[in-house]
Amino acid sequence: MSPRTNDQRRPYRSDKRAEAAARTRASILDAALRLFVDNGYAQVTIGDIAREAGTAVPTVYASTGGKSAILATLMKQGVDDPVVHQTLDAVRTATDAREAIAATAHGVRLDNERHLDIAQVMINAAVVEQTVQEELAQVVHAYRQALAVLAERLEELGALRPGLSQERATDILWFLLGLPSWRVFIAEFNWSWDEAERWLADQVTSALLAEPQCARAR
Repeated sequence: MSPRTNDQRRPYRSDKRAEAAARTRASILDAALRLFVDNGYAQVTIGDIAREAGTAVPTVYASTGGKSAILATLMKQGVDDPVVHQTLDAVRTATDAREAIAATAHGVRLDNERHLDIAQVMINAAVVEQTVQEELAQVVHAYRQALAVLAERLEELGALRPGLSQERATDILWFLLGLPSWRVFIAEFNWSWDEAERWLADQVTSALLAEPQCARAR
């Protein structure tokens, strides 16, 4: 059997390097999240992150960028979480308004439950750093666009309260299901996730849906 050529060995070595780089990047992001949550974004340095991750400062910059880039990457994990796409698919195919609202409330709850720590870090960091403020604005925009899918579907189903536009409905959805609401109920008021999901879904139903014909006739 002839020995492998350099060309035959190269893909294997490239795969190994890529796997090692991915592990290093994940370790850096995990370390940064722990430090941001425990100490506050402003108090953490790249050197702290490198030590926590067991790597060198240049490696942190090469793998993930500076602090604001790390924070943006962590927050993007929430925006790109598979539950977001699953929820949007469920809303777009829902044939009942209450079913669409329940799917949205549950999906938003799961996404916030998985990423609430980093959302709180980003909200606090935006107060002291302009770059983070700009990144947060992009996250909020993407979040509102996702909520707008529910408003659009409710209008398609003829279920929106009379006189309520999609834009106004999206504003209400942000008020009830956006980042600030979950932060208040879970982090500040110590509600359970189940309690918050049920209550917020009920408020969305009351605020957005037209009353049944029989109820208006009374």
